[in-house]
Amino acid sequence: MTESDEDARWREIVENYGERVELGDEPPPAPADPWLAPDLSPGEPVTPESREDPAEEGFVPPAPPPVPRPAPPRLVAWLGLFGAPLLLLAAVVTQVRLPALLTYGLLAWFVGGFAFLVVSLPNEPRDPGDDGARL
Repeated sequence: MTESDEDARWREIVENYGERVELGDEPPPAPADPWLAPDLSPGEPVTPESREDPAEEGFVPPAPPPVPRPAPPRLVAWLGLFGAPLLLLAAVVTQVRLPALLTYGLLAWFVGGFAFLVVSLPNEPRDPGDDGARL
């Protein structure tokens, strides 16, 4: 592009600055997603009542499965991992002096729970070709 072409384009932009674009009477194209704009006649306002409801089609999602309960040793390990530090923190905040044996027991529960959870991790993937991604 030469400098005179560029100057001409800039002059055209400056000359047309502020002019309004004439739009035709045709409606804008409808979006591809039917939820964004329902099939309405031109000029009809979009209201919540005009949108389709998927529940009217009869689809009701199934109830989620119950939350699985951990095995008792794993539950004790998780309680040690989170419960012991919370008990120690509560004792420090409230300025309650715990016996030394109880403090060492809480620390041992924390370390033991962490060690149990790490040792009980599976060593191999569930599926040899599995890369860990889940949908």
